[in-house]
Amino acid sequence: MAPSEDELRDLAGQLGDCLTAKGLKLASAESCTGGWLAKIITDIPGSSAWFAGSVVSYSNELKISLLGVKKSTLNEFGAVSGETVLEMSDGLFSHTDADVVVSVSGIAGPDGGSEDKPVGLVWLSWGKRDKTVFATPFNFDGDRQEVRKQSIAQALNSLLDLLVCD
Repeated sequence: MAPSEDELRDLAGQLGDCLTAKGLKLASAESCTGGWLAKIITDIPGSSAWFAGSVVSYSNELKISLLGVKKSTLNEFGAVSGETVLEMSDGLFSHTDADVVVSVSGIAGPDGGSEDKPVGLVWLSWGKRDKTVFATPFNFDGDRQEVRKQSIAQALNSLLDLLVCD
């Protein structure tokens, strides 16, 4: 079941408190979530203290030009892949002063899925500068909005887990 907007804001608030306590800044790169993650984060008063911003790279062209994703990566693995979200995260580290990043690319539906990459498949990448950066696929159920909300919740929870926030 997809979380509510209030539940997403609560998670973002927890993340903001954790980032603030640790003196860290976050940046995000979004594809299938279309800036919704950044919207949830910036709903939190004072988020400018811990959120550098987001790149909404919905098209492959913007993944390449704004984040430095290699055309060969997109051709070989596609936009919805671990390789692509890792390169999106690398691009955030290269182009921002963020200490922590998260990148999202997936198939929210209702169309666009295939046997290999069904609707609901979302790849997330998250990590800290100069540390391990993770990439993991998730398969979410529901309609377009539900897949996107679950993606945002998973991104926020993954960051909370990474930072060992209570």
